[in-house]
Formats: sequence, C-alpha cells, structure tokens
Amino acid sequence: MENGHLLREEAGKAYFLRPGKMRWEYEKPEKNLFLVDGKYVWFYAPADRTVTRVPANKSEDWRTPIAFLTSGARLSRICARVARVSSEPASQPNAFVYSCIVKNKDDSSTGGDESRPIYFELTGNGELTRLKMDEGAGQSLEFLFHKWEWNPPLDKSLFTFNPPQGVAIVNGLLPDATGTRQK
Repeated sequence: MENGHLLREEAGKAYFLRPGKMRWEYEKPEKNLFLVDGKYVWFYAPADRTVTRVPANKSEDWRTPIAFLTSGARLSRICARVARVSSEPASQPNAFVYSCIVKNKDDSSTGGDESRPIYFELTGNGELTRLKMDEGAGQSLEFLFHKWEWNPPLDKSLFTFNPPQGVAIVNGLLPDATGTRQK
C-alpha cells in the first residue's frame, strides 16, 4: 500500500524489434514471458506450464500497443487523436506528456468507457519513459521505462516463441492479471 493505493510492482527487461515485435521477460514477482511476434501475442507462465496465445490483432492486453508505440510505428495507426496534455504531470524534468485515444477495430476512436486516454511521456530527446492507462473505478496501470539501449544486436529468434516440451498451449484470452484487459 502506498498513499492508500494498492500497488503491484512487476519488473523485467523488454526488447523491441520493428515492426511491432516485443519480448518482455518478467523477473519479479515471478518469471513470465510476454511476447508479440507480429502475428500472435504469447503469455508464458513457466510455473503453470502453460502458454496463452491470442492473435495480435485481437489482443486486448495493454502491453500489445506498446510493441507498436516503441517500434517507430506511426501513432496515427494506433491513436485516433494525440495531444500534448498538462493535466497529467511529467515524472521527470524536461519530459512531455501526451494523450492517445486508441482506435477501435473500425479505425475510428473508441466510444463510451473505452475512450479513456493512454498517457505517454517522452523525454526531450524522444525516449519513452512512461505509459499510464486509467482503467476506471480508481484503478490505473503504469509502465516505467529506463536504461534504453538503442539498436543492440538482437537475434530475430528472440521474437519467436517455441513452447518447451510438455507446456500446454491455450488459445484465447490472456489471464486476468495486471497488464491485461478482458471484456
């Protein structure tokens, strides 16, 4: 608990490859893998010996757009509207906060409760430092990024998921946990 708010902290390393590929290796609170290979979103929980697979274009997980936001994709592919905001304070000096209203499947801005903005914070040199999403009912989800390493040599196989032997593959929605959304 911090300031009366329940916090769940997860940490790990994320790797990005254009176009729209991401590997997120969680180290705490337990080891997990979240991978976007361009076609599917995979969530592997080694302790459970299961992997959940969802077509990337059907994923409602908040982490999926991060693969596109960080891979040089045009924001117009993801956001119906982008605007600089002053109502959401930056977490560090010389950073700027922007809002993105995510497009829905028919390429228009989403309506109703789904039109809550995603806030993203950029440093003066364009590095993504934070993403924040309001999930309603007083809940929010925040991702902090630091120690960016640009153009490291990465093997493309890092963005391919090969399930270990004996691991069950479940097609469908990702588990209901921090960082995931389900309808």
